[in-house]
Amino acid sequence: MAKQSTMDRLGIPSHLKWGYLGILIFMMGDGVEQGWLSPYLVSHGMSMEQSAALFTVYGITIAISSWFSGVLAESYGPRKSMFMGLLLYLIGTVGFVSMGMAKLDYNAMLLFYAIRGFGYPLFAYSFMVWINYRSPKHMLGRAVGWFWFVFTGGLNVLGAYYSSWALDKMGYENTLWSSILWVLIGAFFALVLNRDKFETKASKGSKVQELMNGLTIVKKEPKVLIGGIVRVINTTAQFAFPVFLPMYMAEHGFNTKEWLQIWGTIFTSNIAFNLIFGFVGDRLGWQRTIMWFGGVGCAITTVLFYYSPVWFGGAYWAVMAAGIAWGGLLAGYVPLSALVPSLVKEDKGAAMAILNLGAGLPVFVGPAIVGLLIGTIGSEGVIWVLAVLYLISAVFTKFITIPEEEIRESEKELNTV
Repeated sequence: MAKQSTMDRLGIPSHLKWGYLGILIFMMGDGVEQGWLSPYLVSHGMSMEQSAALFTVYGITIAISSWFSGVLAESYGPRKSMFMGLLLYLIGTVGFVSMGMAKLDYNAMLLFYAIRGFGYPLFAYSFMVWINYRSPKHMLGRAVGWFWFVFTGGLNVLGAYYSSWALDKMGYENTLWSSILWVLIGAFFALVLNRDKFETKASKGSKVQELMNGLTIVKKEPKVLIGGIVRVINTTAQFAFPVFLPMYMAEHGFNTKEWLQIWGTIFTSNIAFNLIFGFVGDRLGWQRTIMWFGGVGCAITTVLFYYSPVWFGGAYWAVMAAGIAWGGLLAGYVPLSALVPSLVKEDKGAAMAILNLGAGLPVFVGPAIVGLLIGTIGSEGVIWVLAVLYLISAVFTKFITIPEEEIRESEKELNTV
C-alpha cells in the first residue's frame, strides 16, 4: 500500500503501473530502426526521395490509426484497441523484414511498413485515453508526463541504444526481427498484468455516433482543433530529422554509431524533462509552459542544433549539448495532453482522438516536408521551416484557454489532496 501511495504522489496512477511499463518496452521494440533505416535504405540503392516516401506512407497510416485510437478506446475499451494494435504491428513487421527488406522489394516495403504503422498508435495512444479517464485531475499533468516519459524513453532512447548494440551483434535484419520479442513482452505487461478496469461508453450510445464524435468535436469546441495543430508541430522536427540529419552529420565527420548515440542522448534528456514539465505545467500553468518552453524554446534550439557542427568545428560534445537542449525543450509540449482533454466535460475520447491524430501526423508531415523541400531549399532551408513552425505553435497556444469551471474544479481537487 505504501508503495502505491508513493507512486501516486510521484504522479503515476498506481492502478496503471503495469501499463506504463508495458508501453516502455513495447515502444523500445517499435523504435529499433528509427535512427538508421533511412541511411541503410539509401546505401542499398534507394534515393532520398524514395526513403522519404516510405516514411511518409508509414506516417499516413500512423495518423489514421492515431485518430481511431481515441474513439475505439472509448467505445470498445483500450484493452481491445491495444490488442488490435499489437496484431497489426506483428503482421507489418514480419512482412516488412521477410518480403520487403530481405529482398529489397520497394513495393513490399511500402505495403508492410504501412500496415506496421497502424500498430503503435492503437497500442500506445489507447493507453493515453485510459490515463485521462482514470487519473485524478490534480495529477493529470504528471500522469501524462510519465506517459511521455515511457513512450519516448522506449521509442527514442532504449530503441536507439539497443539498436546501436544490436546492429554490431546481429546485423540489420535480425535487429528488426528482435523487435517482435520486445513488443510481445510489453504487451504482456500492459494487457495481462495490468488488471485495471475501464468502463466503455458502449452501453450509453451508438458506437457509430462515438466514431462521429471524433470528427464533430472540432465543431463543438474549435480549441480542440487548435490543440491538434499545435500537437502536429510539436514533433514534426522529431520525425523530419532522421530522414536527412544522419547524412548531414556524416558530412561533418559523424558516423552512424555516433549519430545514434547523439539521438539516444537527446531523448534521454527529453524523457527527464517530460517529467519535469509535467510538474511545471501543473504549477506554472499548462498553457504558459507549452508557449514559452515548447514553442519558443524549440524554435531557438532547432537552429542551434543544426548549426552546431559548423559553429563548433564538428565538436562531438558541442553537437550533443545542442541536441540535449532541443530534446529537453521538446518536452515543454507535454502539458498539451492534459490541456486539450480538459477543454471538454464529456467526449474526452473524441478530444483525445484529435490530439492523437496530431501526434500521428508528424510521422507523415516530417518526412513529407523533407521530401518536398530538401531538393529546392536544401537541409538549411528545411531547418528554418521547422523553426518557424515552432513559433507559430506558440502563437496558436495563446488561444487554447480552459473553461473557468474546469479551473475551479481542478483547484478544489488540488486543495483537498
